[in-house]
Parts: sequence; structure tokens; C-alpha cells
Amino acid sequence: MTFSALLRRWQTDPLMAPNVAIWHVRSACAAAWHDLPSDLPSQVADVLQQRGIHALYSHQAAAWHAVRQGEHVVIATGTASGKTLCYNLPVQATLTEHSAARALYLFPTKALAQDQLATLKGWFGFHASAIYDGDTPQAQRASIRKHARIVLSNPDMLHTGILPHHAHWAEFFRHLQYVVIDELHVYRGVFGSHVANVIRRLKRVAAFYGARPQFILTSATIANPRELAENLVEESVTLIDQDGSARGERHFLIYNPPVVDEALGLRKGIFHEVVRFAADLLEAGTQAVVFARSRRSVELLLRYLAQAGTHEKKAALFDGSITDSATFPRVAPTVIRGYRSGYLPSERREIEKGLRDGTVRLVIATNALELGVDIGGMDAALLAGYPGSIASVRQQAGRAGRGQAPAVAMLMVGSHPLEQFLARHPEYVLERSPEQGLINPDHLLILLQHIRCALFELPFRVGEGFGRVPPEVLAEYLEILVGSGEAYHREETMYWMADAYPAAGVSLRSASPHNVILQVDDGGSPRRIGEVDLASAPWMVHPRAVYLHEGQQYFVQELDLNQARALLIPVALDYFTEPLRETSLQVLSIAEESGAKAWGEVQVVTQVTGFRKRAWVSGENLGQEPLDLPPSAMQTTAYWLTISAEVVEMLSQQGLWTNAPNDYGPEWPKIRERVRARDGFRCQVCGRAETGRQHDVHHKIPFRMFMRSRHRTSGDVALDGVSGEKRIGADWDVDRAREQANRLENLVTLCAECHRRAEANVRVRSGLAGLGYTLVNLAPLFLMCDPTDLGVHIEPVANAVFGQPAIVLYDQTPAGIGFSQKLFELHQELLERARELVEACSCEDGCPSCVGPGGENGLGSKVETLAILRALV
Repeated sequence: MTFSALLRRWQTDPLMAPNVAIWHVRSACAAAWHDLPSDLPSQVADVLQQRGIHALYSHQAAAWHAVRQGEHVVIATGTASGKTLCYNLPVQATLTEHSAARALYLFPTKALAQDQLATLKGWFGFHASAIYDGDTPQAQRASIRKHARIVLSNPDMLHTGILPHHAHWAEFFRHLQYVVIDELHVYRGVFGSHVANVIRRLKRVAAFYGARPQFILTSATIANPRELAENLVEESVTLIDQDGSARGERHFLIYNPPVVDEALGLRKGIFHEVVRFAADLLEAGTQAVVFARSRRSVELLLRYLAQAGTHEKKAALFDGSITDSATFPRVAPTVIRGYRSGYLPSERREIEKGLRDGTVRLVIATNALELGVDIGGMDAALLAGYPGSIASVRQQAGRAGRGQAPAVAMLMVGSHPLEQFLARHPEYVLERSPEQGLINPDHLLILLQHIRCALFELPFRVGEGFGRVPPEVLAEYLEILVGSGEAYHREETMYWMADAYPAAGVSLRSASPHNVILQVDDGGSPRRIGEVDLASAPWMVHPRAVYLHEGQQYFVQELDLNQARALLIPVALDYFTEPLRETSLQVLSIAEESGAKAWGEVQVVTQVTGFRKRAWVSGENLGQEPLDLPPSAMQTTAYWLTISAEVVEMLSQQGLWTNAPNDYGPEWPKIRERVRARDGFRCQVCGRAETGRQHDVHHKIPFRMFMRSRHRTSGDVALDGVSGEKRIGADWDVDRAREQANRLENLVTLCAECHRRAEANVRVRSGLAGLGYTLVNLAPLFLMCDPTDLGVHIEPVANAVFGQPAIVLYDQTPAGIGFSQKLFELHQELLERARELVEACSCEDGCPSCVGPGGENGLGSKVETLAILRALV
């Protein structure tokens, strides 16, 4: 089967075609060529001629001219558009013209630096270039510092291994002409805020030696590449984003697996679909890459594919859900390979070579293959789930394509609200990206850590600033260091005086200066495998948690917050754990307020009260256990929206406001006593007797189901509390509904712990909770962050904090990183997109794809959530 025949088959396949949300074809386009620059040194021009390059793409020519005019530049064009030549050409020209000139290349990963070094040596071997990172042998480091014209490194090594030892690099810094920062879009959030401060330190050290380097940055397509670049390097930057490269015909598909449970909105698993499509691609003789979202997913897919290859029929894997005619080609084991962090460097180089020479036909990879490593052009790319950002979707999809040859990329979406939104709104992927790369270099904790590092590197003189931090603000930070005994004044200068080496204690991926060490006890002396920040420890490594590290499961035996240590043992369990948290929130100050929306500083107090066990494969709830951990407080920023009294009243009259406390009626105290006495004052689940605190009385069928059933219109389902049968179009009055809900046979005595479990299993989600679920899962589309970077808090009733019912989205980073202000600015669009998402979902009353599931035996909140959204938008 040919590639074109495969595409035709997919378009008509009854198992596939109905589930293709969008099939977009971008026609082939010719390159926009420009002559080679007249001022290109002959030695460099000869290299291009030998490689068959007789002209430049238009964006390469634009980058050349901007850099040669002394401008700082960011190039934001498509994957495989030749961005590497945009910086290599002017750098090589300058190094040829000036024998002392130096350049520093910064890459986010070691693998990318290795790949770029091979390119430099293969193309421009006449200028010495070398990698300087944690893997560089000590015996080679002095020679690299002295002789390398181009040093390839990463922000972490610059932070801990180069800047603190700048005296050894004096000659290099004295002649530093260029700093190249590849994959700019990676430097966002906490990591980007740290790197911006590392760049401040780099510029300060370079200035000390008399250099003012020029910055050249490259980026995937995001909404604000110039803004992000200017915030990172604190210079005016020229944006070049008109892609002049040639392209063959490109097919882009969004595949939405079929729904297997209409009521619950559950869809067929992505992994089994990947195996089916991979078989088609191998049968067509194409070379393909499958991108998975985690290292564990890579290994699972490899196992599925290996199992499929041992059967004559794939259908054996899928319980007959795929037709018997779908066979999996028999292939040699070396034809299908995995690629992720944790593999030996030699293994990864072998796989990369196999991809380039064609011996590896299918590779299952994490995003380790997303960032520019040279693997040649693939015929196809399968994205097994949304990779977390549109920039990543475009980069992974861009791996498919060999020059003018046709190629296909397929994004397979899951049930997550954001993925379902993209399936219905593919324009967010196909057109201009809405994603904003956000950083906050002046974040209080991050800035203070880097001022320590900068002071260690060079003294601060009175009147000196630090990047865009003005002298008077810097002076306040320095006084903090004086007070802590880390710095001292002498004349007009501030000096470092502590024995500590500050950069060694600063992680570029955490805003917190305090971390919990993870130690593993596997029979010998405890060994350290990593660390987590102190604020995250109670929910990540609480006692009896299952913690994943490098694909290995660990069971947390002990968490000692005073000693900042967690003790783990390796295990192989069939479940994972989810923390159960209780949160309270207080507004400290309001930065900006407009109508129903606001943002400002808040204090969030969180306590992990227990954890839930879930089965790895099915996600089934296996029960929960309590924990006794102290609460933790965090000052951060938040965005919130409030629901006015008028909207609450309108929704209440319609029976669509389920956020107020239950009113069980005036007879409830007597009914409650009768139930507890009937049950012998014992919990009817675990048998625990009352000791001090009275047990709770629980409604087997939730009280709110009876209240909601009064307002269900014809065609909706209500539960009859007497018979337990479904009834259509019920229209009870309040007293009748309350009487049915409070019948003794619907009530049971439970202890506090069992009551919590029962409420989690049988619950009626409020409209506010449903809206909070939708917003927190949709927000990353605009913020270019992970859903775990945001917390959500619901205030269901008017109180002293907000005055009205409210939904709060807050930064999970202490002091905030900028997400809250951006959400405030995007308020209207966020609500409109949320309404579109919920309206378009085909579930009956809430599912993981819109407002969240209602619970294993409960009702959801789709109707209520949609009513709130329509009132707000």
C-alpha cells in the first residue's frame, strides 16, 4: 500500500472517518529565495556551496541582515525551516572576520547540544567548538575554556558551572560577541523566570570584562515571541516570523476516539488506537514517530506494539473492537524503538542514526525528540494525546515531512476538556496560537536567590542595578543579605561574606529555596534520588504515597518535614495515589477589579487530609485513607470571578443554584436523633461507636437530588426517593421533596471518615464546582502552563472574603508567576470558550470532557454550570 493509498483508506474507513474532527490539507508551497549575502566571507560561502546551498530562505536572509546591523533577533518560524542557519551564518562570519571573537550557544537539553555540535563540526570545523556541561570530563575543561570559539552549554551549567567561576573564563567573556538561545518557548513560568536572572548575571559578568554580547533567539510559534524574548534578555528585540522555507503537501488530522459510554462521555483508549494506526503506517512502508506524554507511556506503547506484532490479528488485543481484517505486520524488533530520557547516550545516538538511515521505521518517543534533534524527516507523526501546549503540537507535528514530499500528522485527543475543546476548535492549532509565554524575573523569592549568586560572582557598587531592577530596590535586597550575615558593606561596595556557594543551592525549576530530600532505602545505606520543594512535599510524598521517579514506583514510608527528608522504598504496585486536600483562602490585597472579575494577592492555606488509591489501568477508586499532616500556608496571586446576588436569585428560582447549604427542614434535629438511636449510635459501615463527637447522618440518595428533581423538565430524569425508580418530569413542592429525602430508609449513621468516603462516591456537583473544573482545565490553552500550575478554590456562599459566591484560580507558585493577571485580562474570552465547550459536549449531565463527572453514583452539574455561564457571558 502506498502512502497516498493509505490516506484514501483512512478517509473512507468506517472505523476512523466518523471520528476525524478535522482533516486539514496545506498545499505544497515553493520557497521564497534570496541571494547569498554579498558580505558573506568566502570561507563560509564555500561551505554553503559544497552543501548545495546557493541561496537563503527569506527569513534566513532577514536574520542575517538584522544581526549584521547589530540588532538582537528572535526567529519564530516553523519546525525544520532552517532556523539553525539563521544563527550559525552570522556567528561563523564574525568568528572568521575576528580571530578573537567567541560565542555561547545555550540549549535546553544535553541531547540537543550534542546534535548541534555534530552540525558545527560537520559544516564549520575550521572554528573550534565544544560542549561544556556536567558530562564534560574534568581533563578537557581547561582546554575548552582556553581554545573553544563556540561553547555549547545549557542554562543549568551556565548558572552553577560557568558564572560562579568566571575568572577561569576571563578570555572567553572578554571577547564574547554572541549568545544564542535556542527553543525560547521552553523558557517560561518558573524555569524561564530563573533563566532570565541567569541572563542578567551573564550580562553583568560580560560587562565586567568589557563585552556586550548580541542575542539571537529561536522559538516555536507562540503568541508573544518578541515579548518573551525581550523579557528574557531585557533588550529590544527584532522579530522575524515570516517563514520562507519550502513545504510539501501536509495533512493534519485531529482524531477523537469513538464514545463508548454516551451518558458518561467516556471514549475509547488512545493507546489501542495508536497500535491500529501504527500498523497501517508500517504496512504502507512509511517511517513514523509516535509521541507519548510520559516515559511510562512510551514503555506501555512499546509493549502493546510488541504484543500486537506477535499475533496474526490485532483484534486479539481489542476484544473484537477492531475488524479481523486489520493485521499487524511482522517486523524485526529493531524496526520499532523507544526514545526517552533514561536511555544511555549511546542507545539514543544509535536510535537517531537508525532514524536517519531508515533502519528504524517506527519510534515511540517523549518530547525528547520534539526539540530539534536531527532524525531526518518522517513521513508521519502520531501524537498520542495533547502534549501540553499548542507550540508542542506544532513542533511534534512538524517532525513529519521530507522537503517537498507529502506527510501526515495526527493529534489523537482524550477526554480532557482542553483536548475536546481543540477537537471542536481546530483553528487554535491551525491558525495563530493563543499561547502566551509568561515569566516574572522579579519574583520575590527567585530574584533574591539570584542576587545572592550575583553578589558571590562580583561585588555590587552603590547605585548599581541588576537588569531592570533599579538601584534602590536592589539596595533593599542587599540589606536583607547583610541582616542574614551573607554580605557586608565596605566603603561604597557590597561584598559576599558567607562560606556557602549560593548557586549550588538554587534549582532553576523551583521558586522555593527550601526542598525535601528524597532518600531510598533498598537494603543498603540510604541513597538520594531527588528532591521536591517544601510546599509540594505534603501532597507529592506524604506517608503511604506512591511516588514515580524515572519510571520506577516508590512507596513513601516516612515524611519528616522538620528534617526536610522523605524515606522511600522501591515497589511494584497496581495502583497510584491522589492526595485529598482542604483549602481556605484569604484576600490580602486587590491589584485590579472590574465588575465581577478581580485579581490580587491571596493567602492559601492547604491541608492534606488523606489520599485516594486508584487502579493503574482502569482508574477505579480502590478506597481512601486519612492522614494527619499540618496545614501549610502560601502567599501567591489569584484571579477570581464572583456571582452577583441577582444571578443567584435568578438561578435559584429556576432550581439551578445548588451551591447553598442544604435546608433539611425544622424537623431535622429530631429525625437525626431517631436515626442515630435506631443504628445504636454506631457507624453502619465500620462499626465504630460514638466517642465524644456525634456521628453524621447521611442521605443514601443525596438530598439535592430530590430538590433538583422538582425542576427537571420533561425528558430529564429524576429519582423517586420511595421506590428508587426513575421518573420523568417530576414536579414536587419543597415540603414534599424534603419529606421524601428525609424518610428513615434513606438515612444512615456514619462516622466522619466513612461519611467523607460516601460523599465522594455519591454527590451532586454544584454548578460552581463544574465551572471551576472547566476553567482550570481550559486556562492552560492561553497560559502555556500545566493544569497543575493552577489551583482552584470554590466559595459557594457569600462570605466576608468575597462578599458573594466566587470561583478562584490561583498560582501554585509562591508569590505568583503572572498567570493571575493574564487570566484577569482574558476573563471574557475564557468564559466564552468555556460556554462553547460545555454546550458542545454530548454527555447527559457532566463528564470528564466538560464539567467533570458527578461521582460514581451521583448527578453531575452540566445544566447548572451552563446556566451560570449563560448568565455571565
